[in-house]
Amino acid sequence: MATQLLIYGQVEAVNKQRHVDWSIKAGNNYGFARQVNSVPLMAVEFPNAAEDYSIVFAGAGDEVLPVVVMGVREDENLYVSEDGSWNASYVPAFIRRYPFVFASSDDGSTLTLCLDENYEGCNQEGRGERLFDADGEQTQYLTKVVDFLQDYQSHYQRTQAFCKKLNELDLFEDMGAKFTLPSGEERTLTGFKVISRDKLKALPQEELAALMANDGLELIYLHLQSMRNLNKVLQNVPQPVAADTAASAEADVQH
Repeated sequence: MATQLLIYGQVEAVNKQRHVDWSIKAGNNYGFARQVNSVPLMAVEFPNAAEDYSIVFAGAGDEVLPVVVMGVREDENLYVSEDGSWNASYVPAFIRRYPFVFASSDDGSTLTLCLDENYEGCNQEGRGERLFDADGEQTQYLTKVVDFLQDYQSHYQRTQAFCKKLNELDLFEDMGAKFTLPSGEERTLTGFKVISRDKLKALPQEELAALMANDGLELIYLHLQSMRNLNKVLQNVPQPVAADTAASAEADVQH
């Protein structure tokens, strides 16, 4: 996961001069996310995401964010099928907001709505939902898009605060999940962090009480429980994984 724009191509600011006659034909083809093996997740999504994904953390210092693991190899998303459908009941908001995204050129106080013009649903033939009406005013559809992204941004800031607290409490440890391909080749899924159970148990009572009061403890337990879903990811690897892979991966990521 190199940047927040990892699934975006040609990003341009939405404006009535450039996009006055543009429409967006949404669909159920998630092929645009086929080559990402993790995407950011907001804290509010943990309850839904924990059913289908392994929730881990990525980044360093104040830039740590939760992410969901979608593949065990680079440029691989095992939740996108060959026909572009999504292989889980819950689709992360990071994916659902595509092809739109907020961009900031300063300290984040000013946000600009942008659009990936490479999205296959973009058209000037009136298919789908128009961005602007005949008078050049934004449509109800575009207003809903802005509202969704503003809500996403608010949850992003809350998620940052949650991760900053976890970092201050020194609860993170590096994750290393080992698995074996049928050829005998061993691989390790690295670059992510998990919450250490031992460090969590060693927290002072007042810190645990504070985490419980602001729902942080619930999020931590959802994260830890979700690690079992790594087996689901391994089972979706195109070539069957060796029989002992799931067990070893589960054991490795929980210690």
